[in-house]
Amino acid sequence: MSAVAEKEWEDRVKGLLKAELKRKGVTYAELVGKLADIGVMDSEPNVRNKISRGKFTAVFLVQCMTAIGVTDLRL
Repeated sequence: MSAVAEKEWEDRVKGLLKAELKRKGVTYAELVGKLADIGVMDSEPNVRNKISRGKFTAVFLVQCMTAIGVTDLRL
């Protein structure tokens, strides 16, 4: 896959997560707390950087969605 195509996918995933955070009214600081509530320990700067880069695992995406109460995700 070309670097351009890879960046497009990263941007798409980042957009999905950011849109859900906005829809739920959840800040990065609140996300860190909600992740901790489900046993996922991470710092706010680390979470912010992961999301900003758009480079994170599917596991992290599902953890975030679960933490903020998203049960359905439309692609």
